[in-house]
Amino acid sequence: MCSMAKVPFTPDGYKKLKEELNHLKTVERQQIIRDISEARDHGDLSENAEYDAAKNRQSFVEGRINHLGDRLTRAEIIDVTQIAALDQVMFGVFVTLSDEDSGEEVVYQLVGEDEADVEQGRLSIAAPLARALLGKEIDDDIFLQLPVGQKNYIIIDISATAP
Repeated sequence: MCSMAKVPFTPDGYKKLKEELNHLKTVERQQIIRDISEARDHGDLSENAEYDAAKNRQSFVEGRINHLGDRLTRAEIIDVTQIAALDQVMFGVFVTLSDEDSGEEVVYQLVGEDEADVEQGRLSIAAPLARALLGKEIDDDIFLQLPVGQKNYIIIDISATAP
């Protein structure tokens, strides 16, 4: 299905995915089985919207279970709190940036694709900004070319824990 390449996770991201997988297997699966059984009791399956909805949900949940199982099997947990000197931006760190135009500060944690949530400050390691940050140090300038023009940041802090 997928290559056997390792998938990076923060300890927290790995834990959340394991919890989601467990919930899907122990709660969602059981509910879908009940829903399908109940829909079958309503008779003709060819015109049964409840049955179709339950089967669609079952297909989605089983696909998600397979995806999560694959990701967790290939997980490589990277715990930056175990690294002595964080002098460069790497996977898992929290980076505080100052926008050179507005002076506004933002904090991002660089995480795996499965953990990414920009609204929560979790930036995918595959995102252009994350790629521009990797290997950089405090006081380094970051120039990011966007469709609307260039964004310039300065790295203010690199930390293993949220500031």
